[in-house]
Amino acid sequence: MQEIIKLIIGILVLLLGFPFGSFLAKQTKEELKSGQKWFKLIIILSLAGGFVGLIIENDVLMFSLFFIAIVTSQSLRKV
Repeated sequence: MQEIIKLIIGILVLLLGFPFGSFLAKQTKEELKSGQKWFKLIIILSLAGGFVGLIIENDVLMFSLFFIAIVTSQSLRKV
């Protein structure tokens, strides 16, 4: 039961990454244009690390890196 609650909280935090990424994109438009290749690299590394966290069953690592990937990808969508 405790694991299910932790997973639900983690998913809710991941969902907060969508509006947070959009907000950051609006606030930092000039940085997004010049750093697109770095943002893409961050997304790839975060997704790879998130899947590693999933495989080794480290929830904190997995949710943290997936959150970074979501926020960064939302920022790139707004360019």
